[in-house]
Amino acid sequence: ESFDERDPGMRKMLAMAVEGAKRNGRHVGICGQAPSDDVEIARYLVELGIDSISLTPDRVLRTIQAVHEIEQAQGRAPRRPD
Repeated sequence: ESFDERDPGMRKMLAMAVEGAKRNGRHVGICGQAPSDDVEIARYLVELGIDSISLTPDRVLRTIQAVHEIEQAQGRAPRRPD
């Protein structure tokens, strides 16, 4: 059986990690293939309040646009890339 980032258990683990980091005043980011491959994973992470996401070069523009739209829908000010 292969790993699936969209699995409810995996999403819960990501939520717990982001919430724990935020609760303790820590920066939280993710490095991996999932946000590059699946914009819905990137959307989920942004909705959780993640601070940074690394992306593969071929998906940067598409994912930045999606993140911008998500943050606008949440009423958040757009962030500048680091």
